[in-house]
Amino acid sequence: MSEGLPLVRCSGAARTYGKGPTATVALQATYCEVFAGQRIGLVGPSGSGKSTLLHLMAGLDDPTVGDVSWPAIGTRDELRPGRVAVIFQGPSLLPPLTVLENTSLPLVIGGMTDKDAREVAHTALRTLDLDVLADKLPEEISGGQAQRVAVARALAGEPTLILADEPTGQLDRASGAAVVEVLLGASEHAGSALLISTHDMTVAERLPERWEMHSGEIQTDTREAQWSR
Repeated sequence: MSEGLPLVRCSGAARTYGKGPTATVALQATYCEVFAGQRIGLVGPSGSGKSTLLHLMAGLDDPTVGDVSWPAIGTRDELRPGRVAVIFQGPSLLPPLTVLENTSLPLVIGGMTDKDAREVAHTALRTLDLDVLADKLPEEISGGQAQRVAVARALAGEPTLILADEPTGQLDRASGAAVVEVLLGASEHAGSALLISTHDMTVAERLPERWEMHSGEIQTDTREAQWSR
């Protein structure tokens, strides 16, 4: 897919952590683009650079060399709130806020009134059967429920680009399948791009495109990826 400007473009972007003999190359020089409507499964073993790539695409980290840009979105300052949503692999809810407040917060930051933000957040939670948890604190729900709340929070703003880092990693198979269906449905409804990094081939197989990573190097033209965990 190459219609219009890419939502995100990596131009020789690479990331190294540390310096000298202890330096770790997390991502080799990477050239790739993601366009509106694309749905991509990013697969590869642990430590292959998947999370690093997603963090660069999200503007959460800087490449050591090369460049990351968002031609169809704008500057890095315009990515959030709303345009680019990130679903992290680990816990990401704010402990002092309820589930509803966690879900509505990005909307309020983006300029929505508190009343409207709560209504939109309720709808997003209801989509994932989480509305019953709206008044609970993160410490009062399970890790799997917290991950699903994070998905609801990401989708509430109808983002242009959804970057999900192992979003089903803490969920049982049924809950994970439901989350993937919601992500696919939401991205299709909004015309947004979806990039999911995953170890789970049942998740990757739900996505029409597949990128493969090994040792910090990426192949963007593979559909039948093979790797050992």
